[in-house]
This record gives sequence, structure tokens and C-alpha cells, in this order.
Amino acid sequence: MVSCMKTTLELPDELLIAAKKRAVEWRRPLRSLVEEGLRAVLKSPVSRRPVQKRRIQWVIAEGRVPWVIDVADRAAMHDWLRRDP
Repeated sequence: MVSCMKTTLELPDELLIAAKKRAVEWRRPLRSLVEEGLRAVLKSPVSRRPVQKRRIQWVIAEGRVPWVIDVADRAAMHDWLRRDP
């Protein structure tokens, strides 16, 4: 027995309308049309696009940690950063 899971998909309106029309034309449930499409996509080999290396531009600023911040207390650091100046 094959187990099935329910899920929700968000599709563009025009795509869903076209898929529903095609399912009716083929006298099949929309679910089987979606399943067939997913199986076809997953069966095809994965095409890997070459990864472009990106140059990182480091930004260095002078400064220091204010004395009121305990760098060992992460929550306190976040609170200090979120405060109104």
C-alpha cells in the first residue's frame, strides 16, 4: 500500500486554471496530473549550472563594543541593539 500525504500548494491562478482544464480534457483528477508532472521532473537528471564565484567586499569600521554590553549575554546584546537611541 502506498502512503500519501496531503499538502497545500500556492500556484499562479492561470497555471491552476490551465491544469484543471487539462485534467478535465484527459478525464483525470488534477492530483494525478500534478503527480505525473512531479515524477517527470524528478526523473530527469539534475542539471548543474556553473557556480559563479563572488568577490566579497569586506567593510571594516573602527570602533569598540560599548562598556555597557556584556558580550557573553546574547539576549542583552540584542536588547541593546534594538533600543531606541
